[in-house]
Amino acid sequence: MIGWLIIACEIGFWIFVAAGLTARYILKKKLIGGFLLLCTPLIDLLLIVATTIDLHRGAEATIFHGVAAIYIGITVAFGKPMIQWADQRFAYKFGNGPKPEKPVKHGREHARRERNGWYRHLLAWIIGLVLLMAMILFIGNQQTESLKGLARIWTVVLAIDFAISFSYTVWPKKMRAENKNNSIT
Repeated sequence: MIGWLIIACEIGFWIFVAAGLTARYILKKKLIGGFLLLCTPLIDLLLIVATTIDLHRGAEATIFHGVAAIYIGITVAFGKPMIQWADQRFAYKFGNGPKPEKPVKHGREHARRERNGWYRHLLAWIIGLVLLMAMILFIGNQQTESLKGLARIWTVVLAIDFAISFSYTVWPKKMRAENKNNSIT
């Protein structure tokens, strides 16, 4: 059940974002659009409440309960930038906004963006890990190995992301030759 709820929450998140942006830019109802965008955190609240109730009722802790914690951590850490990304594109397409700038793919700016992405990943990991540990404490000794295993895997993923993200600081990407030729003319 929790697995389906996670999928429904992800779909719901994007439905609220699309509805909010549609109201804001196409229907010209900024107040309604802002309200719909502010409702996106309610989806996270729904998921954590449902996960807690499911565990409280005696459900065995599964990987899906752990993924619920990860989902919440990721949406808290990355939700606002994702909504801003979508907002810029909607504003450009439907609201006469400026064309969104393409991110720089080389040099110091690229390295800074990669580091900032890792810091967000770290925040998501902290939030998700706190929720995972709370679930483990809430359940007690009842089969929480899947939750602990998920925490270990995510820690390894975070370490790999660190190595990749910070490698651009030590070894920045170079501008491609065709981009150099275009920037000279």
